[in-house]
Amino acid sequence: MKIVFLGTPEFAVPSLKMLHENHEVLLVVTQPDRQVGRKKEMVKSPVKVYAERVNLPIFQPEKIKKDDQRIIDLKPDLIITAAYGQMLSNRLLESTKALNVHGSLLPKYRGGAPIQYALFDGLEETGVTVMYMAPKMDSGDIIKQEKVMINKDDNYKTLMLRMSFAGANLLRSVLDDLNRGIEDRIPQNEDDVSFAYTIKRDDEWIDFNDDAKRIVNKIRGLSPEPGASSIIHQITVKFYQAKISDIMEHKEPGVVLSVDKKLLIQANDGVIEILELQVAGKKKIDAKAFLNGQQVIKKGDRFQKGE
Repeated sequence: MKIVFLGTPEFAVPSLKMLHENHEVLLVVTQPDRQVGRKKEMVKSPVKVYAERVNLPIFQPEKIKKDDQRIIDLKPDLIITAAYGQMLSNRLLESTKALNVHGSLLPKYRGGAPIQYALFDGLEETGVTVMYMAPKMDSGDIIKQEKVMINKDDNYKTLMLRMSFAGANLLRSVLDDLNRGIEDRIPQNEDDVSFAYTIKRDDEWIDFNDDAKRIVNKIRGLSPEPGASSIIHQITVKFYQAKISDIMEHKEPGVVLSVDKKLLIQANDGVIEILELQVAGKKKIDAKAFLNGQQVIKKGDRFQKGE
């Protein structure tokens, strides 16, 4: 098949690799390079990095809805998207058949952050869906789905990688079926719809008034990027790994209970042990190493949600 592929993050790379190895990729569309970090360095998307490595043509429009004629002119057999990050125009969707690889078992978790929200909600399983695209976000008919188990020690990165390969394999199966004339369509049940909107800065803050399990799950869903944030002494601290402690205390939520070998913080209904963190301006570090000589956090201090 002649295919135009649209994708941006690491989740999309295995699907693009599979298409490159088994079909003709006419064009790779990905988000423009962005400035990242304090040094404002320009960073390419993972999809662009792969496309450059295998010499595929690349297109990076700021707004695909206003700049899609190049895709239409190619007259591909299929448009395939995977976490591209922008909605497509109706005229593009009407120009040819379009499929999407989505990181949830639709109709659950429509939107840009389905993997993160599966972790936030403490699910034991999630999955990937290959679907027909429709003008309304992630609302198209389902073609195939595959479940993916969530391990207790999964964070966003580890779960995303497994789901990315599951998505590529599922897409391969769907394309094989289409080549054989098999075309399944299962309408989504609108009564079961839930949403996982793209993570914004305000979503990254930890509120220690929340339950311990929900806090740990939020840290999992935001690790290794962008990290779950909290404030202490007007300093932003990011948490990347944590667990629920078996120690029972009844202090005010956010209060630091221990900085002696373990960093323990009171939540609403339990105690959280921080295992990996990063103080603003410093490197990410194991909590035990951090506590060895640090002067930032003291017993009795209180973490607070930022604004």
